[in-house]
Amino acid sequence: MPRIALATYDPGDEPHHDRDLPVLVAALTAAGAAAEAVRWDGPGIDWAGFDLVVIRSTWDYSERAAEFTAWTERVGKLTRIANPAAVVRWNADKRYLGDLAAAGVPVVPTLYAAPGDTPALPDDRDFVVKPASGAGARLAARYTPAERDTALRHLARLHELGLTAMVQPYLGGIDVNGERALQFLAGRLLHASRKRAVLTPGTAYDADKVAHPGLEPWTPTPAELSVAERALAAVPDAPELLYARVDLADGDDGLPRLMELELIEPNLFLFLHPRSVDAVADAILAAATAR
Repeated sequence: MPRIALATYDPGDEPHHDRDLPVLVAALTAAGAAAEAVRWDGPGIDWAGFDLVVIRSTWDYSERAAEFTAWTERVGKLTRIANPAAVVRWNADKRYLGDLAAAGVPVVPTLYAAPGDTPALPDDRDFVVKPASGAGARLAARYTPAERDTALRHLARLHELGLTAMVQPYLGGIDVNGERALQFLAGRLLHASRKRAVLTPGTAYDADKVAHPGLEPWTPTPAELSVAERALAAVPDAPELLYARVDLADGDDGLPRLMELELIEPNLFLFLHPRSVDAVADAILAAATAR
């Protein structure tokens, strides 16, 4: 009976936000595994006692990125971890978009500003400022050119926190066709979803945001599948990925552009795609028992 840990976060006194976690534990148990949800930062955990540690909903990691990547590397030396620690290290910093762009993947144009840098802000369209290490639209906001001073204060705050900032044009296609999330499992498309715009005009960067508004099932187009497959193929060193989520939106030309490649702790949206539960459980079990 393989032992499998599904790594998650500590919700404290709040309800746990990972709706898929108990469902996945139950499915793995029914498939013959000894599965449990475990806090990634929990004290005294014998990670070597698991056959596989699956990073599932470590949704506080971006606030403690260095600590988290060190944890993945430590666990990766003790047992199997998915996705691999090297992938986590690369994917935890959104400067990976530059690597993908250099490999020919159509990504949202991005400028980076480390502490001390002041990037040129667009003066002809809405734009987005966000940290290079972040999740769930944390510390992200959308601005008009007239809000330049507010955006500069946002940049200054990110730099005060020691964070590298990103500046991207806001893709107007999001307001029309939303963002699409294509989920891959062991290299194959599992299912896809679409959500509406997360960043609404006038919402402060430090305000709470709904991470997946208007979420619904989606059938990806051939163009979307092509971009997703190109992005996955461009991940350095061609690692074996247990799971991946490719987030896309339409560019000004109407063609899909990569917004993010989520290889660490993407929400799988199994609550929206219940038929995918058994497939995910089977893939995790196979990874835990592989020789």
